[in-house]
Amino acid sequence: MQTLLVSAGAAHDGSKLRAAAVALEAQFIAEMLKAAGFSEAREAFGGGAGEAQFASMLNDEYAGAIARRGGFGLSERILQSLMETHHETADF
Repeated sequence: MQTLLVSAGAAHDGSKLRAAAVALEAQFIAEMLKAAGFSEAREAFGGGAGEAQFASMLNDEYAGAIARRGGFGLSERILQSLMETHHETADF
């Protein structure tokens, strides 16, 4: 995978863009996990409204952890696209 190099002047913007890309990938992964049924309450815990809410939160945490550890590589592609767009608009 191609490593993105960010100049010293754009390092701050690069970290913001990276955080946005990882957050977007985490949201995508959360939706994938939800569609796969990972956020559904299990009978082993007794069910209930509270369990459904916490299961959703746990699903989001799993998705965030997966994305922060590299996820599907989607955040790198998003970051690359954002950096290209950022540099193109900075030239004007």
